[in-house]
Parts: sequence; C-alpha cells; structure tokens
Amino acid sequence: MTELTITAGPFTFTARLEMHDAPKTCAAFLERLPYDSQIVHVRWSGEGVWVPLGDEDFGVGYENHTSHPAPGHIILYPGGISETEILLAYGGVDFSSKMGQLAGNHFITLTSGLENLAALGKKTLWEGAQPIRFELA
Repeated sequence: MTELTITAGPFTFTARLEMHDAPKTCAAFLERLPYDSQIVHVRWSGEGVWVPLGDEDFGVGYENHTSHPAPGHIILYPGGISETEILLAYGGVDFSSKMGQLAGNHFITLTSGLENLAALGKKTLWEGAQPIRFELA
C-alpha cells in the first residue's frame, strides 16, 4: 500500500493510493510527486475543493470512475468535456461542470484527518484558495 501525506491549508491528512482499482492514474500521479498546487471551492459539484489543471494531460482514461465521491475521496478527471482537475470531496458531491455531469477516477482515499475535512472546505469557500501538497509518507 502506497501512503501519502497531504497538507491542505493548515491541515494535514494521511492517505492511500488506490493502486489496485486505479493503477494507471496512481502511476501517473506518483511520477509528479511531490505535487504542489492550490485548491479552490468547486463551482457546480457541491461540497468539494478542486485543483483546476486546464489541459494538463495525465495520459490516462477512465478507471474506477465515479460521479459521487464520498467525503475523503480524491478523484482525477482526465479531461475531455471539461478541463482536467483533481477534486477532494468534503461532503456531498455530484461531480459536474457547466457542461453537465462528469466522472473522475477515484485514486486516493484519506485515512486520517477526516475530522478536518469540513473545516478545510469552509475555509476554502470563505477565505479563498488554499495551498495543497501531496507527498509520499
């Protein structure tokens, strides 16, 4: 099991890569570690934060994809109808864009720090973009 440390805003989470269910997505992401960016609050999808990635190509298609990630699930939308993005659900999510419903690859699951998810989401909503860093644990 490959474990990650994710620091988002003032919070730290531990997580596991879903290597069995999303091996290509996990491999593509591992090549980019450590990964630094910013999260902003989602526009259409509900209670989530996202990393907008424009036309960045991870070189993967759909695997282990969902439109309804659970709190603590991180998905990668590989692009196509909308821009490439990474989304972290902190509550109820119906993954969508202005073009309609989307599906993203569930490739990371938070394993600790879940009690801080709602606070991270609300901080991002009311205070704006927050830094995020993914690195091997």
